[in-house]
Amino acid sequence: MHIDHIGIAVKDIKKATETYSKILNASPTKSETVESEKVETVFFQTGESKVELLGPTGDDSVIAKYVEKKGEGIHHVAFEVDDIHAELDRLRKEGFTILNKQPKDGADNKLVAFVHPKDNHGVLVELCQSKK
Repeated sequence: MHIDHIGIAVKDIKKATETYSKILNASPTKSETVESEKVETVFFQTGESKVELLGPTGDDSVIAKYVEKKGEGIHHVAFEVDDIHAELDRLRKEGFTILNKQPKDGADNKLVAFVHPKDNHGVLVELCQSKK
């Protein structure tokens, strides 16, 4: 298991992309829209891990609601795993609250599932596995 990426919720994906391009002195490596979540994503490769900017595509987006409630900033930390189903089963047995019954399609060609922040000292944890 390793940190795959850190997700940062932003109001304006274009402005945030410009800012992070300057901070990281790099161009984005990938961008895509996840229609099911109403989220636009932009990825920057930073060594073995990535920074993922998350911007809303509509007012009813989960990211729009997050930014409205908590402001811009770190949204989640994602850990890549070899077998997401086995990890979810293990964490359930350990007493963690899993927010998804089954992994779902996410950005960057990954299956994703989330662990509730109340169980993680206030941090939303994403588990992700590359699709084969």
